[in-house]
Amino acid sequence: MNRDLLDLMVYAPDVAWALRDGRAVVALESTVIAHGLPHPTNLEVARSMEVLVREGGATPATIAVLDGKVHVGLTPDELERVGTSHDISKASLRDLPILLARGQSGATTVSSTSHLAALAGIKVFATGGIGGVHRGWESTMDISADLPALADTPVVTVCAGAKSVLDLPATLEWLETHGVPVLGYGTDVFPAFYTQSTRPPLPVDARVDMPEAVADIYRMRARLGFRGAVLVCRPLPAEMALDNDMVEAAIQSALKDAAGKGIKGREVTPFLLSTLSRVTEGRSLVANRALLENNATLAAQISKALSPGQYV
Repeated sequence: MNRDLLDLMVYAPDVAWALRDGRAVVALESTVIAHGLPHPTNLEVARSMEVLVREGGATPATIAVLDGKVHVGLTPDELERVGTSHDISKASLRDLPILLARGQSGATTVSSTSHLAALAGIKVFATGGIGGVHRGWESTMDISADLPALADTPVVTVCAGAKSVLDLPATLEWLETHGVPVLGYGTDVFPAFYTQSTRPPLPVDARVDMPEAVADIYRMRARLGFRGAVLVCRPLPAEMALDNDMVEAAIQSALKDAAGKGIKGREVTPFLLSTLSRVTEGRSLVANRALLENNATLAAQISKALSPGQYV
């Protein structure tokens, strides 16, 4: 817990106690609640992820900026507010100083959640899929703030790879260049959010099959003085995965539609994900929920393996 920032950070009591005692805590983002999933599915998934983290022996800490304060762990009323309010902005890393200085509110993305989790002393973060290098980046230079945050933030980040709508080979190249190890949990290849792998498959840096193996790698990086994240990529179950060809066809169609409508920048990904949900008749939403819940469960196990004060 960063005592220099106590005037900016509000800790839920159970999170504060767990951090004080060195017990397992898992950070959860709030953008997926406010902007990533439709209501009421968003609140159902948010509550389910918190339950799964607790069942895994860790304390959930959903993070959001509310009225100029960073909340590390949300009450049921605060969770409801994030999931139903129309004035909760999408808060990436660059937005945090503005929101906090102006007393405003924002739902935190991968980049801002991981940064705030590290400030709070939380070592493990669970999300759905990370942002990355966007298709057409050669002309747009559109690269998600998630990537530099991962390169600079010492938090184990559990995800289902990067979103299928991105340039995944370029995303992996960026992570390699900036020293972020990409671990496949129970897999040798990089998962692509809705699908278990890319086509053709892209190899991960190393395969791990136990939470303790992730903890060992995290500790070794800390011993060597590395600051960045350990990215743990867990594919969603095969029965939930979507067909690669169908997903790619839907993405190509949606990209043309977005270009025709002048949709660009940070609005492209939500548009593409919404289009995929429509094209797949809701199957992508089911897959999204499954991977979020799977990642929350794994993150709790990894956090337990990393926590010296953890008890069973």
